[in-house]
This record gives sequence, structure tokens and C-alpha cells, in this order.
Amino acid sequence: MASMLRNTMRCSPISPAWAVQCATRSLSTTAQLQVHIQTKSKKSLSRPGVKNIVLVEGVRTPFLLSGTTYSDMMPHDLARAALQGLLNKTALPKDAVDYIIYGTVIQEVKTSNIAREAALGSGFSDKIPAHTVTMACISSNQAMTTGVGLIAAGQCDTIVAGGVEFMSDVPIRHSRKMRKTMLSLSRAKTMGQRLGLLGSIRMSHLTPELPAVAEFSTEETMGHSADRLAAAFGVTRLEQDEYALRSHTLAKKAQDEGLLQDVISFKVPGRDIVSKDNGIRPSSMEQLSKLKAAFIKPHGTVTAANSSFLTDGASAVLIMSEEKALAMGYKPKAYLRDFVYVSQDPKDQLLLGPAYGTPAVLQRAGLTVNDIDVFEFHEAFAGQIMANLKAMDSDWFAQTYMGRTSKVGAPPMEKFNLWGGSLSLGHPFGATGCRLVTTVAHRLQKEGGQYGVVAACAAGGLGHAMVIEAYPQ
Repeated sequence: MASMLRNTMRCSPISPAWAVQCATRSLSTTAQLQVHIQTKSKKSLSRPGVKNIVLVEGVRTPFLLSGTTYSDMMPHDLARAALQGLLNKTALPKDAVDYIIYGTVIQEVKTSNIAREAALGSGFSDKIPAHTVTMACISSNQAMTTGVGLIAAGQCDTIVAGGVEFMSDVPIRHSRKMRKTMLSLSRAKTMGQRLGLLGSIRMSHLTPELPAVAEFSTEETMGHSADRLAAAFGVTRLEQDEYALRSHTLAKKAQDEGLLQDVISFKVPGRDIVSKDNGIRPSSMEQLSKLKAAFIKPHGTVTAANSSFLTDGASAVLIMSEEKALAMGYKPKAYLRDFVYVSQDPKDQLLLGPAYGTPAVLQRAGLTVNDIDVFEFHEAFAGQIMANLKAMDSDWFAQTYMGRTSKVGAPPMEKFNLWGGSLSLGHPFGATGCRLVTTVAHRLQKEGGQYGVVAACAAGGLGHAMVIEAYPQ
């Protein structure tokens, strides 16, 4: 597949200098879009007999580089902060929620059902059920759509969904041999048995098992896969660095202009109040070009600067049936419409979730790329974003791998991730999905659009896409 893609994608109309040009165009276009604050009058996606489900509010803690201000906390502390922030922002009665769902990837062993522990810690009624889901980087997407399903089925009216990831303190296991010895020690009945087991321990048994962002089925790290994907689609190092610079530049602008309304201030125990993301670092092409390859050395194109960084953070959203939201006096932000989950080969197509998911969800909704006003794609790597855009703009890819007659088309960059993305804002694995959805809702309000699309890739070759419709202003 790699060689076929490489030969075909070199003909892609996206030029190597597109990212810097788009960054400039995006920065100028945003101001123009803000003049038009009335929602465009397109046909609503509301369907007879189908319950309207709305996003009422979304919040998140500041996303921080792992090992910084949050380093002495636990994951449920961050999740609790997001839930309390949601309660404060909505004045939601703590017993008015029917169900709570949270997503996470690397689970803290002491709080395996982190949704329940965070809910109890934030003051929600102990009568509200809560469960935790995991689906790699789309875990909070799964939390939200599980809630949507409960509302659509008539089981619930009010759902709190969210996600959390805490990379400052991940579980590090003993080696398997050491674990077996320790378990045997706990069952030993005599001193002789205990001494025999202790005597069997070797230095090699003490080597810990460190967690890695790698595929179990392929044993390949995600960064290595991103490097291969970029090469297969002919994405150059220059293109990746230009896109990374664009992400940080737009994120900094959005932060300075107060557009990141979902970020809540949070008093970290024993430390200062944190009120903004700390990974946004606009640089220069000259500085970015000096970095060495991080995964495929020495000739790879993926570096620390054009990859998302390890992040601590949590998010939460309030999802309700439209009828319930209006009855409680809320003004919803957006409708949550069609969504899809996709999966493909985790070896060669690990990070192509948006390229598969976006056409599928647009088809379900009866829309085209031209109908969409706001795009928010998860930025795992700059090369991954570029590869997905090239795949979406390729008739050959659509016909060969998706069974379509023609391409869906790449999103216009003046509509794409205009407030930065995971490369700059950060990517707490389990929390990013809620950030994407809330950002689309806020951008639709700010820019006067009607339809938005969220898309994300995830480990295992998984992907998710959702159509969001602005609530009438």
C-alpha cells in the first residue's frame, strides 16, 4: 500500500507551502467571519419522530504539559475539577442528572471506575449511576455518544459526559516474573516457602514494564506509524513543520482573544490557580527545522514539535434532550446530529480515521464538504493531518479503499481548526473529544455557521466523526 499511495499522492493539489499560506489566510478570514454572527439559513437536520439532542455546555480544565503543575494530583482530581466547573457554569442541580459517563485511556488502578469516583467527589448525588469507557483517543467521544444513545432511547433526559487523562503519573508494572513471585509469596504458608521464593528473584526480575503509546497488535509506536503514513502520502518535513506552526499560531491568537471559552480556572491544591493551557508555543520555521527526527532516525520527518505532546487534563459536557433543556431554562449551544465510528487496518492505516469517518458521516447526514462551516479534526501529528487531507482529496483513495466513486474533498483551510488543535492546545487522550465538540459549538456561534464536523483518529485503527448543528440564535 505504501508505495502505491506514495506514487499517487504526489499528484495531490496540496502544495508544500500551503500551511503557512493557510495560516495567514485563516488569521485574516476569522475576523471577516465574525462580522456575520447570524446563523446561515440552511435546512435543519431535524427529523420527524427523532428526538433532538443538544449540547448545553462544555468545559475543560486547562490542558497542561505532563510533569508540570498537575503532577502531584490524581486523575479523578482533574475529572472532579471539570465536573465542578460544569456545575458552576450551568447552575445545574446536582440531583438533576440521570447518568454520568467518563472516558479515559491509561487507568489509575485505585480508581478503575473513574466516572463514579469523580462524580462522588464533585458532589453529584450518590443515586446517579456512572460508568467509565475506554476507546483510545476517542474515549470521550464514546462517552458522549453513549449518552446520546441513552437519550435517544428514552432512558435518560440529562447526561453528563467527559474524559480525563493524567500522564504525569502512569502505572508502571513489575515484570511478569516478579508479579508471579509476589503473588506466590502472598499465598505461601511456611517460612521455607517464602525464603525459597525470595531466593528465586533475579536482577532481571526487577526490570519494570513501562507503558508505551504503541499498538499491541503490531508492537509499533504511534509516532513510528505516523512517520510511515507521512512517507506513504508524500508529506514532507517542511509541510509538517508549517502545519505545526499554524496550529500554535492560531491557538495563541485564540487564547489571547479569549475565544477558548471552555477553559475554566482551577485552583491546584498547594499551588497557584491555573487558567490557561501551557503548551501553546509559537516558534519559527527556522527553530522547528533544527529538531531531529523523534521516531524513525535519522531520516524520519516526525519530530517533537510536529507531534502532540503528553498532556494532563479533563473535560465535561452537559447533554440533554431539547425538550428537557428548554423546560429547565437552558439555551442550548448546538444539536448533536449524526455520528459514525470506523475502523481499518492498524498497521498501514492506523491514523486515517478522519479520512474514513468524515465521508461516512456526511453521507448519513445528506451533506457535502461544501455544506460544512466548521471543521475540527484531532491533531495527533501534523503528518497525520496532512495525510488525511490528501486522502480525502484523492479519487484514487476513495475508489480503492472506500468503495466510493469519487473523493469527498478536503476541508477548506479557512474553516479548519482555526483556534488551534491538539498539537498546540494539548491532547489528554481521554478528554480531547469533548474539547472538539465544544469548540465546534463555540465556533459556529462566533462565525455564524450552521454545520460543523468533528473527526478523530485513535489507536487500533479506530476513528470517529460527528455532525453538529448550531442552535438557532
